Amino acid sequence: MPHRADVPALLTGLMATLAGIGVARFAYTALLPAIIQDGWFGASQAAYLGAANLLGYLIGALSGHTLSERFPARRIIALSFAGIVLSFLLCAVPGSFAWFFVWRLVSGVAGAILMVVGPSLALMATAPDRRKTVGALVFTGIGLGALLSATIVPVLLEIGPTAAWLALGGLCLVAGVACDRGLAHLPARQDPAASTLDGTARHAGSAVVVLVIAAYALDAVGFVPHTVFWVDYLAREADLGTPAASLQWAAFGVGAILGPLVAGVSARHMGWQSSLALAYLLKATAVAIPLISIAFLPRTLSSLMVGAMIPGIVALTSGRLAELVGPKDHKRLWGRATAAFALAQALSGYGMSGLYDRLDTYAPLFALGSLALAVGLVLILLSPRMDRHAVKRPLSIRRP
Repeated sequence: MPHRADVPALLTGLMATLAGIGVARFAYTALLPAIIQDGWFGASQAAYLGAANLLGYLIGALSGHTLSERFPARRIIALSFAGIVLSFLLCAVPGSFAWFFVWRLVSGVAGAILMVVGPSLALMATAPDRRKTVGALVFTGIGLGALLSATIVPVLLEIGPTAAWLALGGLCLVAGVACDRGLAHLPARQDPAASTLDGTARHAGSAVVVLVIAAYALDAVGFVPHTVFWVDYLAREADLGTPAASLQWAAFGVGAILGPLVAGVSARHMGWQSSLALAYLLKATAVAIPLISIAFLPRTLSSLMVGAMIPGIVALTSGRLAELVGPKDHKRLWGRATAAFALAQALSGYGMSGLYDRLDTYAPLFALGSLALAVGLVLILLSPRMDRHAVKRPLSIRRP
């Protein structure tokens, strides 16, 4: 359970993940069918706008760590929230494809910076014995944002897409104020050496870290089908209608809230490595479920499990890297992992949008996503062998 002393770190990290991914990224998925049906954009254009956010996420992931080292973190976070708020407010009325592309790009850049900087600041300001709990809880913001999007957007769409865009901008503004309050009361950084196991620093450039980051990049491929196309697939291609599709997005949000909590419990009992492998197995299975059946129970199970495993894998990957390199180097390595994720996400997002444009069906995208996650599982299972090699190698060197 969180302690009172954890509140500033939780506010900082949770609000950053809520706005950075939960709203800036996932709210567009809930908006997608409406802007197509209202004639703002065609289906393929709307899909490419979703991919613009992924491209922006790549840019932000590559620059987030460097910017936070050169400028005050509080200023960088405030500017990122401002970019997300503007991206919603300035897209509240129909406009050109280029205009929407630019602002979806901005929201992606800002969202990635929040995802790199916010959780790392929260982790470094948390006492060593509290990091597993706080490190998992900050990522519940992803699910909370998705759930708020799923519940607010369908109601506001009854008024029109403009009302939904404006409300989401207001929601991000509130999140930004709350995050700033957390930053203002954030305690001094804890001594990173206090929680770093002897010798973990040598893992920073080791094969085990490379495998964990490579698996995380493959997770990005499995991330795309449900987070970009799931609602539109159910509403239009499966002909279930927007209300039924929105219900599944709400189930996704519930899962995304529960995922980091379950990941935290699992990490305390099974360890970061075993928990991460199990998460990849569950997510690969869940992404493949629509290929078998989209009846109510299977599609709801898919929504819940994918929703849970998206922030669950984020939290577990972050924790695994912190375990390997210690909190001192975590932000740098987490930035690299986020960049690898963002690159794979952007490439797969554009590739899948193009594949859909050619095939006019979403089904192959779920197969590709599940296959990528299965390969990621193999890499995670291989990583402990590399971990043992990394630890044993220095011990074999004889001193003169």
